[in-house]
Amino acid sequence: MLIPLLIVFFIGYLCIAFEHPLRVDKTATALLLGMVMWCMYALGSAEIVPIAAPESFQRFLDDNPSLAGLPLAQQTMAYVLDVDIIAQMGEITQTLFFLLGAMTIVELIDVHGGFRIITERIVTRRKRRLLWIISFTTFIMSAILDNLTTTIVMVMLLRKLIAHQKERWLYVGAIVIAANSGGAWSPIGDVTTIMLWVKGNVTAQSLLGYVLVPSLVSMIVPVWLISRRLHGELPQALPFAAPDLSISRSEQNAMFFLGVGGLIFVPLFKTITHLPPFIGILLVLGVLWTFTEIFYNSKKMLEKARQHRIPKVIARVDMPSILFFLGILMAVAVLQVSGVLAYIASALDEHIHNVYIIASLLGVLSSIVDNVPLVAAAIGMYPVADPSAVGYAANFVIDGTFWELLSYCAGVGGSILIIGSASGVIAMGLERISFGWYFRNFSWLALVGYLAGVAVYVIEKMLC
Repeated sequence: MLIPLLIVFFIGYLCIAFEHPLRVDKTATALLLGMVMWCMYALGSAEIVPIAAPESFQRFLDDNPSLAGLPLAQQTMAYVLDVDIIAQMGEITQTLFFLLGAMTIVELIDVHGGFRIITERIVTRRKRRLLWIISFTTFIMSAILDNLTTTIVMVMLLRKLIAHQKERWLYVGAIVIAANSGGAWSPIGDVTTIMLWVKGNVTAQSLLGYVLVPSLVSMIVPVWLISRRLHGELPQALPFAAPDLSISRSEQNAMFFLGVGGLIFVPLFKTITHLPPFIGILLVLGVLWTFTEIFYNSKKMLEKARQHRIPKVIARVDMPSILFFLGILMAVAVLQVSGVLAYIASALDEHIHNVYIIASLLGVLSSIVDNVPLVAAAIGMYPVADPSAVGYAANFVIDGTFWELLSYCAGVGGSILIIGSASGVIAMGLERISFGWYFRNFSWLALVGYLAGVAVYVIEKMLC
């Protein structure tokens, strides 16, 4: 049964990777993949469970003596229902609720025009200066917001600043690299970093201490190489349209600072309370929700403006992405509970036995296939080691070398190909950038930056 599971997972993976030529949305494929694999696992549980989890299964039988006289198939099915599904969904929903809360807060800021506080302050016409400002702004924004939203905001800004499309593509390519690099070092940046942070593999202090500088280097190196192609100044920028809102500029700013401040507060909340991050993000969402209700009730607003209350804002949240993560994480969970990931981890340890090489290869692979299932698979392959672990196992403790480097590699590696990250795909769609153009002009730049960041991380570890 394990071989059919791997075959189905591989086919599903290919369908997700080639969603554009197949014209089948990756969310549909991910949901189908996840549910089919759980059905296969449940039907074959009599063969899998006693081998994959003998001790846990025996404890379950000891705790439920009423199952003693039943056939093995019924016993293992009960184990799947009462142990595996409940445990896996408990972990998966933490990530999904966090993403749902964060995406709603970002949408709330956006519909109230809060991002104008950033975009309207970029006024330079010098090409090189603009490139550096755009890149650093994207790097910082993507550490607080998600890469997708940051890319959309910055690309829309560029459309006001640069009329010539091919010239604008150079800046858009830099945005893709900067967005992925910026999300890798923040616990609330990239989805994969969120996964590692929510599950407790890394802490915010570790990411700031060891991943920030490599991420910065992975952005600076390619942007410096791009800047050498740019000379002179740009023509006059197009004027910004007035925001279609019935609230003042000060109220827009207040919404921006409340929303961004709330996102920044979440890691602090986890450090103080030791509660899961999804509780912190939902607490912030509850505060913002209450604030907006009081705000809109305190004054007479146009009906159009009332559409910006959170019940309406939630409808704008990218639910297909949430369902995509659900499907992928459910599929990977089957590989974990069935023992497949443990076997793969054992093979990697035996034949490579070097966390730097393993994490770096996973990063390069994330430019070809989605990095969410890659990180989910890595988490399943390598359980967090005991803090007292020594030798090779010490790389897998909380804030261990493997988890820190994986956070960097999975986030930054997606820049190597334009289809390797959410920011690349959205830029490809908004600007009609071809895969071939990005590959010729930016893939090697992103790869150089990626390897430079890995080298910096290795040096950091050698010096600490």
